[in-house]
Amino acid sequence: MLEKQLEECRWLYNHTLAVRKDAWDQDKRHLSYYETKRQIPILKVERPSLEEVHSQVLQNVTERVELAFQAYFRRVKAREEEVGYPRFKGYGRYDSLTFTQVPTGCKVLGDRLSVTNVGHIKIKLHRPISGTPKTAILTHSSTGKWYVCFSVEVEPHRLPANSDQVGIDVGLKTFATLSEGEEIANPRFFRKEEKHLAKVQRKLAKEVKGTPQRKF
Repeated sequence: MLEKQLEECRWLYNHTLAVRKDAWDQDKRHLSYYETKRQIPILKVERPSLEEVHSQVLQNVTERVELAFQAYFRRVKAREEEVGYPRFKGYGRYDSLTFTQVPTGCKVLGDRLSVTNVGHIKIKLHRPISGTPKTAILTHSSTGKWYVCFSVEVEPHRLPANSDQVGIDVGLKTFATLSEGEEIANPRFFRKEEKHLAKVQRKLAKEVKGTPQRKF
């Protein structure tokens, strides 16, 4: 279901980009983020499958197009040598869903992540969530795994004064060794993903050279 939502977002991204491009090519008019966002309810009537994606996520798609154009115009103004016009997203090139008003649409319930139109997904928390969650980004990795990253609002507080000092030696066998003798283990991210990477590489080897799938 999450993969299907990504495809709906990719379609909306490409549609929004095409509409803005056509508006300029035909009428020399720049469509704003708000103009394209207001088209979403109309598009839902024409493409009912968009209803399966939360409105926050769809609005964020049009915002990403806006940010892509802002970056483009900024480069043009700076007269950079290589100014790439915002590109359409090929299959599999849209890889994240952004919920901008957590807990609406996405929230943590114990060891589960509740996502609208998806249900409860079992998760492993990297660490307890402190503060008030405001946004959540669900990202699909190239190895097929899903990750969720929360932005939270917390009250700043000053750490207690401490006169202790410690030296850090970064190494290969261990991630770091402290001058007081404590060793921090190497996380070995590659080893953890090695099997998944091998699977992706085998899939890549079957793709025809020069095709968008091979490039991805």
